[in-house]
Amino acid sequence: MLAELQRRAVRVRPVRGLLAAFLMRRSRELAGMREYAKFAWLVPFAEMRRQLSMAGAELTSRGLLDRSEDLFFLEPDELRTAAREGVDHRGTVVERRRFHRRELRRRSVPATLLTDGTDVTTTLPRPPMVEGGFPGVPAAPGRAEGRARVVLDPADARVEPGEILVAPTTDPGWTPLFMTAAGLVSDTGSAIAHGPTVAREFGIPAVICVLDATTVIRTGDLLRVDGVEGTVTVLEHAPKDDG
Repeated sequence: MLAELQRRAVRVRPVRGLLAAFLMRRSRELAGMREYAKFAWLVPFAEMRRQLSMAGAELTSRGLLDRSEDLFFLEPDELRTAAREGVDHRGTVVERRRFHRRELRRRSVPATLLTDGTDVTTTLPRPPMVEGGFPGVPAAPGRAEGRARVVLDPADARVEPGEILVAPTTDPGWTPLFMTAAGLVSDTGSAIAHGPTVAREFGIPAVICVLDATTVIRTGDLLRVDGVEGTVTVLEHAPKDDG
């Protein structure tokens, strides 16, 4: 195909055609290198973590930490005072671990955080409501109707054919659920992230950044997903479970 494209391009614009052919070949040969950057960064990060764990083990042996991994809950200045002056920060670690466990219970991660911990999205005016539904960001074209299937963890989840997958966000581990889903709705995300990309490849509509989608939408709700307008409409609410 590259040879055919080159012949066609050269007939119309000889110089530009040769240049385009060269760039196409180079792109094909070098595209795989885009993954090297992440790999190259992970190696030094792994070594930094190993070295820090050794420092944590030393502080633990001195009775300044309960566990070596507690080191990761302290700021650099706090670590210096512990190492040089013997300051005991175990109370600080306990409080920060408690905060960390609370944060792990979040259904969705804030899109933007300031250095003081402020969730930027909570300071912005809420987008105008769509009659009967919710606004979002279009991420894969198309329209679909189906019952919602709210999934928080893909490990043991199942999406029946024709159901709309409603998730906090998606990564490669969610891909099997796309095989049967008729559409995707997510709390957060990006149009070039994994979920919307797979949705476009599978030909199903996707609407992302629907605020609190996994909270306000319940499994069994009848949804209309518009991946062109970026809206999710609740056509019928599922019966409430009195149990």
